[in-house]
Amino acid sequence: MAFEVPERYRIAEGFMGTTAADGNNGAFYVPVLGKFWNVMAGDGAGWEHVSISRPKETPPWEVMCAIKALFWSPEDCVIQYHPAKSEYVNCHPHCLHLWRPVGVGFPIPPAYLVGPK
Repeated sequence: MAFEVPERYRIAEGFMGTTAADGNNGAFYVPVLGKFWNVMAGDGAGWEHVSISRPKETPPWEVMCAIKALFWSPEDCVIQYHPAKSEYVNCHPHCLHLWRPVGVGFPIPPAYLVGPK
């Protein structure tokens, strides 16, 4: 499936401004659950990636799901990593990330390990 940015939310002016010519790379201001979320997207170095933040609020599960649905199709699996402590990078205290490797599958545990569908 395809990683695709929601052009209607792209920031087109100012320091973070990009255009559709930049492809899946840019900054977006996305309304979810009555609030606007800052979203950065990119598809370089073998990864599709979005980061989601607000100045003083960490995105909850419902926001992460809504953002995932905007950038990927319903059957795409993306991941939120919890890296080794030695690999932590924290440039923003309220930012979470979604990732998907390009052209490479990754193991996905069977749903029954979580519970009944």
